[in-house]
Amino acid sequence: MQLELNQMPMSEKFLMMEQLWESMSKDAQNNAFSPLWHFNVLADRENKVVEGKATFSDLSEARKRLQKFV
Repeated sequence: MQLELNQMPMSEKFLMMEQLWESMSKDAQNNAFSPLWHFNVLADRENKVVEGKATFSDLSEARKRLQKFV
């Protein structure tokens, strides 16, 4: 199937992209698309927050810290 993307209005492209993303997300959940180690990392990070060994930063603070590396 060949799509004529150059001929498609931007609004239609966005709708198609949203539908594609929704479909892919459902497929990923149903087929265990994410590797197991992703879940392990997330669980470890959650445990650290619960235990008080890790904290969250708001977005503006994180940006400031990251800009020091640029």
